[in-house]
Amino acid sequence: MSRRMTAVLGVLAVLAAACESSACPDCEQPPPVRPAWQSVVLPDPPGLPGRPVLRDATACADRWYVVGGVVDLAGETRPAAWSSPDASSWGPVPTAPVTFYGKQHVLSAAACRDGRLAVVGAKSGGAHGNPRTGTWRQASDGTLHEVDAPFERYAGPRAVNVARLAAGPRGWLIAGSRIDGAAVWISPDAAGFALVEGAPELAGDERGRTAAYDAVAVPSGWLVVGALLPPGGTALVPLAWSSADGRSWRRAALPVVDGRGQAQRVAVLGEVPVAVGPVRAGFGSWRLTTQGWLPAGGFGAAGPGVASVVGLVAVGRRLVAVTREGDRHALWLSVDMGESWRAMIMPRPVPDSGDTAVAVTSTGDRLLLVTDDGKTSRAWWAGVSDLDR
Repeated sequence: MSRRMTAVLGVLAVLAAACESSACPDCEQPPPVRPAWQSVVLPDPPGLPGRPVLRDATACADRWYVVGGVVDLAGETRPAAWSSPDASSWGPVPTAPVTFYGKQHVLSAAACRDGRLAVVGAKSGGAHGNPRTGTWRQASDGTLHEVDAPFERYAGPRAVNVARLAAGPRGWLIAGSRIDGAAVWISPDAAGFALVEGAPELAGDERGRTAAYDAVAVPSGWLVVGALLPPGGTALVPLAWSSADGRSWRRAALPVVDGRGQAQRVAVLGEVPVAVGPVRAGFGSWRLTTQGWLPAGGFGAAGPGVASVVGLVAVGRRLVAVTREGDRHALWLSVDMGESWRAMIMPRPVPDSGDTAVAVTSTGDRLLLVTDDGKTSRAWWAGVSDLDR
Protein backbone atom coordinates (compact mmCIF):
# COMPACT_ATOMS: atom_id res chain seq x y z
CA MET A 1 0.00 0.00 0.00
CA SER A 2 1.34 3.45 -0.90
CA ARG A 3 2.22 6.03 1.74
CA ARG A 4 -0.39 8.34 0.29
CA MET A 5 -3.14 5.72 0.56
CA THR A 6 -2.05 4.88 4.10
CA ALA A 7 -2.29 8.53 5.09
CA VAL A 8 -5.76 8.85 3.54
CA LEU A 9 -7.00 5.77 5.38
CA GLY A 10 -5.53 7.10 8.62
CA VAL A 11 -7.42 10.38 8.26
CA LEU A 12 -10.67 8.54 7.53
CA ALA A 13 -10.14 6.32 10.57
CA VAL A 14 -9.66 9.32 12.85
CA LEU A 15 -12.75 11.00 11.43
CA ALA A 16 -14.86 7.88 11.87
CA ALA A 17 -13.67 7.46 15.45
CA ALA A 18 -14.46 11.09 16.21
CA CYS A 19 -17.98 10.79 14.87
CA GLU A 20 -18.61 7.50 16.64
CA SER A 21 -17.41 8.89 19.97
CA SER A 22 -19.64 11.95 19.74
CA ALA A 23 -22.69 10.03 18.55
CA CYS A 24 -22.64 7.27 21.14
CA PRO A 25 -24.80 8.33 24.10
CA ASP A 26 -24.64 4.82 25.61
CA CYS A 27 -20.84 4.62 25.54
CA GLU A 28 -19.03 5.03 28.85
CA GLN A 29 -18.01 8.66 29.23
CA PRO A 30 -15.36 10.05 31.59
CA PRO A 31 -16.74 11.90 34.62
CA PRO A 32 -17.17 15.65 34.19
CA VAL A 33 -14.52 18.06 35.39
CA ARG A 34 -15.60 19.97 38.50
CA PRO A 35 -13.56 23.16 38.91
CA ALA A 36 -13.63 24.93 42.28
CA TRP A 37 -15.28 28.05 40.90
CA GLN A 38 -14.71 31.24 42.90
CA SER A 39 -17.35 33.92 42.47
CA VAL A 40 -16.19 37.50 41.88
CA VAL A 41 -18.04 40.80 42.11
CA LEU A 42 -18.07 43.31 39.27
CA PRO A 43 -18.88 46.72 40.76
CA ASP A 44 -21.63 48.85 39.30
CA PRO A 45 -20.28 51.19 36.61
CA PRO A 46 -21.01 54.92 36.80
CA GLY A 47 -24.39 56.14 35.58
CA LEU A 48 -28.01 55.22 36.10
CA PRO A 49 -28.59 51.98 37.99
CA GLY A 50 -29.41 48.94 35.91
CA ARG A 51 -28.61 45.33 35.15
CA PRO A 52 -25.12 44.53 33.86
CA VAL A 53 -25.05 42.37 30.71
CA LEU A 54 -21.77 40.54 30.19
CA ARG A 55 -20.78 39.48 26.70
CA ASP A 56 -17.04 38.77 26.43
CA ALA A 57 -13.75 38.58 28.31
CA THR A 58 -10.07 38.75 27.41
CA ALA A 59 -6.70 38.80 29.16
CA CYS A 60 -3.11 39.71 28.37
CA ALA A 61 0.00 41.02 30.12
CA ASP A 62 -1.40 40.13 33.56
CA ARG A 63 -4.52 42.21 32.98
CA TRP A 64 -8.08 40.87 32.76
CA TYR A 65 -11.05 42.49 31.06
CA VAL A 66 -14.80 41.85 30.93
CA VAL A 67 -17.01 43.80 28.52
CA GLY A 68 -20.72 44.23 27.91
CA GLY A 69 -23.15 46.92 28.94
CA VAL A 70 -25.83 48.06 31.35
CA VAL A 71 -29.59 47.95 30.79
CA ASP A 72 -31.28 50.59 32.94
CA LEU A 73 -34.79 50.52 34.37
CA ALA A 74 -36.18 52.21 31.25
CA GLY A 75 -34.64 49.53 29.00
CA GLU A 76 -31.95 51.82 27.64
CA THR A 77 -28.43 50.44 27.18
CA ARG A 78 -24.96 51.88 27.58
CA PRO A 79 -21.45 50.40 27.20
CA ALA A 80 -19.59 49.01 30.19
CA ALA A 81 -16.26 47.31 30.85
CA TRP A 82 -14.30 46.12 33.88
CA SER A 83 -10.63 45.32 34.49
CA SER A 84 -8.65 43.38 37.07
CA PRO A 85 -4.99 42.61 37.84
CA ASP A 86 -5.78 39.14 39.20
CA ALA A 87 -9.30 38.06 38.06
CA SER A 88 -10.47 38.49 41.68
CA SER A 89 -10.72 42.23 42.39
CA TRP A 90 -12.38 44.33 39.69
CA GLY A 91 -12.97 47.96 38.87
CA PRO A 92 -14.96 49.69 36.11
CA VAL A 93 -13.18 50.94 32.98
CA PRO A 94 -14.16 54.54 32.08
CA THR A 95 -15.87 54.79 28.68
CA ALA A 96 -15.95 57.77 26.34
CA PRO A 97 -18.56 57.43 23.58
CA VAL A 98 -18.66 60.04 20.82
CA THR A 99 -21.66 59.06 18.67
CA PHE A 100 -25.40 58.76 19.26
CA TYR A 101 -25.35 54.98 18.92
CA GLY A 102 -22.01 54.61 20.68
CA LYS A 103 -23.64 55.92 23.85
CA GLN A 104 -26.02 52.95 23.59
CA HIS A 105 -23.55 50.25 22.57
CA VAL A 106 -23.33 46.87 24.23
CA LEU A 107 -19.73 45.71 23.88
CA SER A 108 -19.71 42.23 22.36
CA ALA A 109 -16.17 41.21 21.35
CA ALA A 110 -12.89 42.04 23.08
CA ALA A 111 -9.18 41.49 22.54
CA CYS A 112 -6.08 42.94 24.14
CA ARG A 113 -2.39 43.37 23.37
CA ASP A 114 0.35 44.58 25.71
CA GLY A 115 -2.28 45.15 28.40
CA ARG A 116 -4.40 47.46 26.21
CA LEU A 117 -8.01 46.68 25.32
CA ALA A 118 -9.93 47.05 22.06
CA VAL A 119 -13.60 46.20 21.67
CA VAL A 120 -16.40 45.85 19.13
CA GLY A 121 -19.79 47.19 20.17
CA ALA A 122 -23.19 47.59 18.57
CA LYS A 123 -26.70 48.88 19.08
CA SER A 124 -29.66 48.13 16.82
CA GLY A 125 -31.33 51.21 15.43
CA GLY A 126 -32.34 53.22 12.41
CA ALA A 127 -35.28 52.69 10.08
CA HIS A 128 -34.56 48.98 9.63
CA GLY A 129 -33.33 48.19 13.14
CA ASN A 130 -29.93 46.99 11.89
CA PRO A 131 -26.89 46.88 14.20
CA ARG A 132 -25.00 50.18 14.37
CA THR A 133 -21.54 48.75 14.93
CA GLY A 134 -18.34 50.48 16.00
CA THR A 135 -15.03 49.89 17.71
CA TRP A 136 -13.44 51.14 20.92
CA ARG A 137 -9.79 51.62 21.89
CA GLN A 138 -8.23 51.99 25.33
CA ALA A 139 -6.01 55.04 25.83
CA SER A 140 -2.91 55.26 28.01
CA ASP A 141 -4.97 56.68 30.88
CA GLY A 142 -7.17 53.56 30.88
CA THR A 143 -10.25 55.16 29.31
CA LEU A 144 -12.02 53.20 26.60
CA HIS A 145 -12.72 55.60 23.72
CA GLU A 146 -15.20 55.01 20.93
CA VAL A 147 -13.53 55.29 17.49
CA ASP A 148 -15.68 57.34 15.16
CA ALA A 149 -15.92 55.77 11.70
CA PRO A 150 -17.95 56.21 8.48
CA PHE A 151 -21.35 54.51 8.62
CA GLU A 152 -20.61 52.02 5.82
CA ARG A 153 -17.33 50.87 7.40
CA TYR A 154 -19.31 48.26 9.32
CA ALA A 155 -22.93 48.81 8.24
CA GLY A 156 -24.72 49.92 5.09
CA PRO A 157 -26.20 47.97 2.16
CA ARG A 158 -23.20 45.60 1.89
CA ALA A 159 -23.11 44.70 5.58
CA VAL A 160 -23.88 41.23 6.92
CA ASN A 161 -22.18 40.92 10.31
CA VAL A 162 -19.15 41.86 12.39
CA ALA A 163 -18.04 38.88 14.44
CA ARG A 164 -14.84 38.45 16.47
CA LEU A 165 -11.81 40.61 17.25
CA ALA A 166 -8.20 39.36 17.49
CA ALA A 167 -4.95 41.02 18.55
CA GLY A 168 -1.35 40.12 17.79
CA PRO A 169 2.11 41.48 17.02
CA ARG A 170 0.90 42.85 13.68
CA GLY A 171 -2.00 44.76 15.20
CA TRP A 172 -5.71 44.00 15.25
CA LEU A 173 -8.11 42.11 12.99
CA ILE A 174 -11.90 41.76 13.00
CA ALA A 175 -13.52 38.77 11.28
CA GLY A 176 -16.98 39.03 9.73
CA SER A 177 -18.92 38.95 6.49
CA ARG A 178 -20.14 41.30 3.78
CA ILE A 179 -22.62 40.77 0.99
CA ASP A 180 -20.05 38.92 -1.14
CA GLY A 181 -18.78 36.68 1.66
CA ALA A 182 -16.09 36.58 4.31
CA ALA A 183 -14.33 39.87 5.09
CA VAL A 184 -11.95 41.35 7.63
CA TRP A 185 -11.12 44.73 9.09
CA ILE A 186 -7.47 45.40 9.93
CA SER A 187 -5.62 48.02 11.97
CA PRO A 188 -2.07 48.47 13.28
CA ASP A 189 -3.24 50.17 16.49
CA ALA A 190 -7.07 49.86 16.77
CA ALA A 191 -7.32 53.63 16.21
CA GLY A 192 -9.15 52.98 12.94
CA PHE A 193 -9.88 49.86 10.89
CA ALA A 194 -9.60 49.37 7.12
CA LEU A 195 -12.21 47.10 5.52
CA VAL A 196 -10.93 44.26 3.32
CA GLU A 197 -13.87 42.87 1.33
CA GLY A 198 -14.10 41.03 -1.96
CA ALA A 199 -10.57 39.68 -1.47
CA PRO A 200 -9.72 36.66 -3.69
CA GLU A 201 -9.97 33.33 -1.83
CA LEU A 202 -11.45 35.04 1.23
CA ALA A 203 -14.70 36.25 -0.33
CA GLY A 204 -17.22 34.05 -2.08
CA ASP A 205 -16.75 33.01 -5.71
CA GLU A 206 -17.97 30.31 -8.10
CA ARG A 207 -17.27 27.73 -5.37
CA GLY A 208 -19.88 29.25 -3.09
CA ARG A 209 -20.53 31.91 -0.49
CA THR A 210 -18.14 32.21 2.45
CA ALA A 211 -18.52 33.46 6.01
CA ALA A 212 -15.84 34.23 8.63
CA TYR A 213 -16.56 33.60 12.31
CA ASP A 214 -13.33 33.96 14.30
CA ALA A 215 -9.66 34.94 14.02
CA VAL A 216 -6.39 34.52 15.87
CA ALA A 217 -2.87 35.87 15.51
CA VAL A 218 -0.14 33.37 14.57
CA PRO A 219 3.62 33.88 14.04
CA SER A 220 3.13 34.11 10.26
CA GLY A 221 0.31 36.66 10.51
CA TRP A 222 -3.39 35.87 10.84
CA LEU A 223 -5.64 32.84 10.79
CA VAL A 224 -9.41 33.10 10.18
CA VAL A 225 -11.97 30.28 10.37
CA GLY A 226 -15.46 29.99 8.95
CA ALA A 227 -17.54 28.12 6.41
CA LEU A 228 -18.59 27.83 2.78
CA LEU A 229 -22.07 27.28 1.35
CA PRO A 230 -21.61 25.64 -2.07
CA PRO A 231 -23.86 26.73 -4.97
CA GLY A 232 -27.24 25.07 -4.61
CA GLY A 233 -26.15 23.44 -1.35
CA THR A 234 -27.90 23.34 1.99
CA ALA A 235 -24.97 22.17 4.16
CA LEU A 236 -22.00 24.33 5.14
CA VAL A 237 -18.39 23.19 4.70
CA PRO A 238 -15.68 24.26 7.22
CA LEU A 239 -12.93 26.54 5.93
CA ALA A 240 -9.84 28.34 7.21
CA TRP A 241 -7.81 31.18 5.74
CA SER A 242 -4.26 32.38 6.40
CA SER A 243 -2.63 35.72 5.66
CA ALA A 244 0.61 37.51 6.42
CA ASP A 245 -0.86 41.02 6.17
CA GLY A 246 -4.65 40.70 6.40
CA ARG A 247 -5.09 41.66 2.75
CA SER A 248 -3.98 38.63 0.70
CA TRP A 249 -5.45 35.29 1.77
CA ARG A 250 -5.00 31.57 1.20
CA ARG A 251 -7.96 29.23 1.61
CA ALA A 252 -7.94 25.71 3.06
CA ALA A 253 -10.78 23.21 3.46
CA LEU A 254 -11.08 21.36 6.76
CA PRO A 255 -11.77 17.62 6.36
CA VAL A 256 -15.12 16.21 7.50
CA VAL A 257 -16.62 12.78 6.89
CA ASP A 258 -19.80 13.87 5.13
CA GLY A 259 -18.57 17.22 3.84
CA ARG A 260 -20.58 19.32 6.27
CA GLY A 261 -19.60 21.39 9.27
CA GLN A 262 -18.37 24.80 10.38
CA ALA A 263 -15.18 26.06 12.00
CA GLN A 264 -16.59 28.60 14.43
CA ARG A 265 -13.77 29.22 16.91
CA VAL A 266 -9.99 28.98 16.79
CA ALA A 267 -7.23 29.21 19.40
CA VAL A 268 -3.48 28.60 19.49
CA LEU A 269 -2.27 26.00 21.97
CA GLY A 270 1.49 26.29 22.29
CA GLU A 271 2.29 26.90 18.64
CA VAL A 272 -0.51 24.76 17.20
CA PRO A 273 -3.80 26.30 15.98
CA VAL A 274 -6.90 24.29 16.89
CA ALA A 275 -10.35 24.99 15.42
CA VAL A 276 -13.69 23.77 16.77
CA GLY A 277 -17.19 23.76 15.35
CA PRO A 278 -20.39 21.79 14.83
CA VAL A 279 -20.48 18.71 12.60
CA ARG A 280 -23.30 16.27 11.89
CA ALA A 281 -22.68 14.10 14.98
CA GLY A 282 -22.05 16.88 17.49
CA PHE A 283 -18.85 18.93 17.50
CA GLY A 284 -15.53 18.41 15.76
CA SER A 285 -12.02 19.76 16.26
CA TRP A 286 -9.15 20.19 13.83
CA ARG A 287 -5.42 20.89 14.16
CA LEU A 288 -3.19 22.76 11.74
CA THR A 289 -0.03 20.73 11.07
CA THR A 290 2.80 20.86 8.55
CA GLN A 291 0.60 18.61 6.39
CA GLY A 292 -2.31 21.05 6.60
CA TRP A 293 -5.52 20.83 8.61
CA LEU A 294 -6.20 17.38 10.07
CA PRO A 295 -9.11 16.10 12.18
CA ALA A 296 -8.32 15.99 15.87
CA GLY A 297 -11.43 14.56 17.51
CA GLY A 298 -15.10 14.96 18.28
CA PHE A 299 -17.28 15.53 21.31
CA GLY A 300 -20.79 16.14 22.50
CA ALA A 301 -24.11 15.10 21.12
CA ALA A 302 -26.04 18.25 20.36
CA GLY A 303 -29.66 18.30 21.39
CA PRO A 304 -32.58 19.71 19.39
CA GLY A 305 -32.09 23.07 17.76
CA VAL A 306 -29.02 24.72 16.30
CA ALA A 307 -25.68 23.78 17.86
CA SER A 308 -22.74 26.17 17.85
CA VAL A 309 -19.37 26.85 19.45
CA VAL A 310 -19.28 30.31 20.99
CA GLY A 311 -15.96 30.24 22.84
CA LEU A 312 -12.53 28.61 22.78
CA VAL A 313 -9.46 29.45 24.84
CA ALA A 314 -6.07 27.90 25.54
CA VAL A 315 -5.57 27.36 29.28
CA GLY A 316 -1.97 26.38 29.83
CA ARG A 317 -1.64 23.10 27.93
CA ARG A 318 -5.42 22.65 27.78
CA LEU A 319 -8.36 23.87 25.72
CA VAL A 320 -11.73 24.99 27.05
CA ALA A 321 -14.67 25.31 24.64
CA VAL A 322 -18.09 26.90 25.16
CA THR A 323 -21.00 25.45 23.21
CA ARG A 324 -24.65 26.24 22.71
CA GLU A 325 -26.47 22.95 22.22
CA GLY A 326 -30.15 22.33 22.29
CA ASP A 327 -31.46 24.35 25.22
CA ARG A 328 -28.29 25.14 27.17
CA HIS A 329 -24.72 26.33 27.20
CA ALA A 330 -21.99 23.83 28.05
CA LEU A 331 -18.28 23.79 28.83
CA TRP A 332 -15.82 21.21 27.46
CA LEU A 333 -12.18 20.52 28.34
CA SER A 334 -9.43 18.89 26.25
CA VAL A 335 -5.98 18.03 27.61
CA ASP A 336 -4.66 16.45 24.38
CA MET A 337 -4.92 19.25 21.80
CA GLY A 338 -8.51 18.54 20.85
CA GLU A 339 -8.38 14.77 20.47
CA SER A 340 -10.68 13.99 23.41
CA TRP A 341 -13.00 16.15 25.46
CA ARG A 342 -14.65 16.01 28.89
CA ALA A 343 -17.68 17.94 30.03
CA MET A 344 -17.07 20.64 32.63
CA ILE A 345 -19.55 21.59 35.33
CA MET A 346 -20.60 25.22 35.20
CA PRO A 347 -21.25 27.07 38.49
CA ARG A 348 -24.78 27.79 37.30
CA PRO A 349 -26.78 26.62 34.28
CA VAL A 350 -27.20 29.11 31.44
CA PRO A 351 -30.01 28.51 28.94
CA ASP A 352 -29.50 28.80 25.20
CA SER A 353 -31.58 31.77 24.13
CA GLY A 354 -31.03 35.01 22.28
CA ASP A 355 -30.42 37.17 25.35
CA THR A 356 -27.92 34.90 27.13
CA ALA A 357 -24.15 34.57 26.87
CA VAL A 358 -21.16 32.64 28.19
CA ALA A 359 -17.50 33.57 27.59
CA VAL A 360 -14.13 32.33 28.82
CA THR A 361 -10.58 33.66 28.85
CA SER A 362 -7.32 32.71 30.53
CA THR A 363 -3.83 33.88 31.28
CA GLY A 364 -1.28 32.69 33.80
CA ASP A 365 -2.74 30.14 36.20
CA ARG A 366 -6.43 31.13 36.08
CA LEU A 367 -9.48 30.57 33.91
CA LEU A 368 -12.19 33.27 33.92
CA LEU A 369 -15.83 32.50 33.14
CA VAL A 370 -18.54 35.13 32.61
CA THR A 371 -22.21 34.29 32.19
CA ASP A 372 -25.49 36.04 31.51
CA ASP A 373 -28.61 33.90 31.90
CA GLY A 374 -30.94 36.66 30.71
CA LYS A 375 -31.73 37.80 34.24
CA THR A 376 -28.40 37.98 36.06
CA SER A 377 -24.78 38.33 34.98
CA ARG A 378 -22.04 36.67 36.99
CA ALA A 379 -18.29 36.04 36.84
CA TRP A 380 -16.13 33.27 38.30
CA TRP A 381 -12.53 32.17 38.17
CA ALA A 382 -10.91 28.78 38.68
CA GLY A 383 -7.28 27.75 39.06
CA VAL A 384 -5.70 25.91 36.16
CA SER A 385 -4.85 23.03 38.52
CA ASP A 386 -8.59 22.59 39.14
CA LEU A 387 -8.96 21.44 35.55
CA ASP A 388 -6.95 18.30 36.30
CA ARG A 389 -9.58 17.01 38.75
